[in-house]
Amino acid sequence: MRYRAVVIFNFGMQKLLLNERFMLGAVTLNVIIIFLQGCGLENGVMGAVDILCTVLFICEMVLKHRLYGVRGYWKDSWNILDGTVTLLALPSLLVYFLPTTGGMKILVTLRALRVFKSFRTVRHFPNIKEIWKGFRLAMRQSAGFLIGYFVIIVVIAMFNSALFSESAPQYFKTPLDAIYTVFQLFTVEGWYDIPNAVAGDMAPIWVHIVRFYFCVLLIGGGIIGMSLINSIFVDALAADNNDDVKAKLDAMEQQMAENQRQMEQKIDDLQQTIERLTGSWKC
Repeated sequence: MRYRAVVIFNFGMQKLLLNERFMLGAVTLNVIIIFLQGCGLENGVMGAVDILCTVLFICEMVLKHRLYGVRGYWKDSWNILDGTVTLLALPSLLVYFLPTTGGMKILVTLRALRVFKSFRTVRHFPNIKEIWKGFRLAMRQSAGFLIGYFVIIVVIAMFNSALFSESAPQYFKTPLDAIYTVFQLFTVEGWYDIPNAVAGDMAPIWVHIVRFYFCVLLIGGGIIGMSLINSIFVDALAADNNDDVKAKLDAMEQQMAENQRQMEQKIDDLQQTIERLTGSWKC
């Protein structure tokens, strides 16, 4: 009797842990708990619920390892997301068991790791598989352009660092600083502060030259360059849907061609039948 109860309990837990709606509810509840705790609304019940949710995620991960095997589990992209998030959030359980005295900053770090559990909600977005498929396709098709764009940023940053490292060290002191500044310029984020800082106390003619130079960079890299990246990426995302539409149109054309062939065959058969009937009538 006890063995039967254990079997029934294990079957029920297995069915529960593999239920996507139940796990989505657990993830949503855990996100709400973490949010409320971050707002300062924390008590023992919330801590217990947080631990329970993390244990549920661990049990789900262990169960899927038993069902699919280690290789089968990590072969699925969504299991990779769930497993990685669960492992990253696992050290956060130590927050509830380590002493809080001594101002241990490690506790703050461990507590922050719990936020990774929120990423589990991504897999439950509507049509997320199609979106992820289109995103990967877009990344493959635009990878070359993105690499080239990054190389251009690096080259311009090195050039600007050599020119303006002394006049604007807060922006171009090192090539790394210059890379961030050029990226900021290309994203049109506070770009006008950069040429003003570079110009400084220069002669008026050089002030205009510097401003013209940065305007050229802004138009070429920021407006045109970023627009090209957006257009290429969006076009690649829509390409998968266009392929589906094209495939459906091709299937419809083939079906129409087949229907037309069958209709022509029936017309030919009907004409032959009429000719036979007409010939026999004449006889």
